[in-house]
Amino acid sequence: MDKLLYVAMSGAKQNMNSLAISANNLANANTDGFKADLAQARSMQAFGEGLPTRVFSMTETPSANFASGPIKTTGRDLDVAVKGDGWIAVQAEDGGEAYTRSGSLRFDNTGVLRNDRGTAVMGDNGPIVLPLPIEKVEISQDGIVSVRPSGATAEVIEEVARIKLVNPGNQNLMRGEDGLFRLMSGENAPADPNVGLLSGAVEGSNVNAVHEMVSMIDLQRQFEMQVKMMKTAEENDRASSALMRIS
Repeated sequence: MDKLLYVAMSGAKQNMNSLAISANNLANANTDGFKADLAQARSMQAFGEGLPTRVFSMTETPSANFASGPIKTTGRDLDVAVKGDGWIAVQAEDGGEAYTRSGSLRFDNTGVLRNDRGTAVMGDNGPIVLPLPIEKVEISQDGIVSVRPSGATAEVIEEVARIKLVNPGNQNLMRGEDGLFRLMSGENAPADPNVGLLSGAVEGSNVNAVHEMVSMIDLQRQFEMQVKMMKTAEENDRASSALMRIS
């Protein structure tokens, strides 16, 4: 295959990969606790016959943007936002522990405390299960979950669990295909008593919609340029064939 055609084809493919990252970020601009994926390009040599004199760009996602999103006050007792650095521990579908900043919580008909994605919230001893029926749920700054049983007087409040809050360091985390973060080592992070919650609020997405839109426009222009390069390679090939027929 002509090297020019290969480089242009590879560039177009990587532009499409970058577009997918930006499109996913834009689609989650309103997802509570979402952290935007970062994209970067790395130069790769095109090996083949002769010396590797051509290079192409390979798109990769090295990490996520861990900047905090905007805090949105809701006034709802089961909404919590992590203050500063830290994560809420949840149970992933595979049964393992994962971490999220999504703090819009609820409990199902069995009393399991879950976030808005249906993921069970972890306590010190596994998923948190509330004793039903209950009239009111409160979550303190240090993650203690307290409930008022149905029919109890206003002053009756019982502590039932503590939400596991961790701060393993963002550089040690990676995002899984389910959108949850995990330690690169595969281990579970220990609870950190210094991580606090803000009750009655949730953290919004940190996606900058304007930046992602501009990035998508730029990537589309680059894609068009790569397609033009492929057409140029085709025209050069036709001209070479014509010269060969003449000779």
